[in-house]
Formats: sequence, structure tokens, C-alpha cells
Amino acid sequence: MTKLICGVDEAGRGPGAGPVVAAAVILPFGFDVSALDDSKKLSAAKREKLYTQILAEADWGIGMAEPQEIDQINILHATMRAMERAVTHLRQTPELALIDGNRVPSQLSCKGHAIIGGDALEPCISAGSILAKVTRDALMVAAHARFPHYGFAQHKGSLSKLHKQALADHGPCPIHRFSYAPVREAARQWYATTI
Repeated sequence: MTKLICGVDEAGRGPGAGPVVAAAVILPFGFDVSALDDSKKLSAAKREKLYTQILAEADWGIGMAEPQEIDQINILHATMRAMERAVTHLRQTPELALIDGNRVPSQLSCKGHAIIGGDALEPCISAGSILAKVTRDALMVAAHARFPHYGFAQHKGSLSKLHKQALADHGPCPIHRFSYAPVREAARQWYATTI
């Protein structure tokens, strides 16, 4: 009997704002994996098309850790928690989770195996990569509507030159990660000059 295997990947470890988002995916038998790849290697249009297909045909779960949790326990531990949550949100219980990266979350609800570069090697991890990336990008576009000064729709929270300038001009907002040095320093300088 074939093992029930899910692939797990995350998006948003590096940015200075917004959540880290993980996705777990169990691909159904016969799913066309030929177009799947690391989400960063795909065009936005291709990602969106595959995202819709994965949602419609696969078993999937999304897990997140918000900026406040990232600041409390650090980005590595928050990422592991997001991955654990994603697996628990699957409809089925997998026997094995293939994790992109070099470590397996300690509280995973099934056995886990880490694969460096797995998002380009294992189709189920590629599918997780796509779901995590598209989900997080959509959240950051929504955040742009709430906090338009920062350009979140453009850079998705990455600490680009535009983002750093916005931090200098406006100070941080509630979805910033204050444990990240550029955000922390911008907050210190902004409060020093405005209070």
C-alpha cells in the first residue's frame, strides 16, 4: 500500500513585515506534476494557475505565524510552528511529511524528513511552495490596503530600499517584525525624532 505523503514548505522567512506562511499538500494520484517547481522559479501567472489547480484537486492545509509570535519566539521557531499547523489542517493524516530545508519541526503530527532544495525536487513540496507563496503574497496585498505608506503590494514586506525608506519616514506599523534589526533600528530612530 502506498504511503500517504505530504510536502511542506514556507514563504516569508526573510521579510521584515507580515506573517510567515506554510503550506502542506498531499497530491492525488494522477495529478500532473510536470509544471510544478520551486515557486520562486515560476512566473506570477503560472503560480496563480497552479495555485487554483492545487486548491481544487489536492488535500492541502495552511499554517501561519504572525509577526508578534515571530518576535516572541524567533523566525526559525515560528516557521516550524507554521509548518506543524499546516500539516494539522490537512483533511487526511499523512504518514510522512517531506519538509523543504534542513530540519523537521519537533511537534509534527507525523514522521518527517527534511530535504534541502526539496521545493525543486519533490512535486508535493513544490505544491506547498506555490500555495505558501501565493497565499502570503495575497495577504501582503491586503495589508497594503490597510497600510498604504509602506508599499507592501510591491515588495511583500521584504526589506527593500523602498521599504526601508518608508520605515524611516513613517515608523513601523503593527504588522512589522520588531525583532528584525532594520525594523528595530527604524523604530528607535523614528520614535526618537517624533516623541
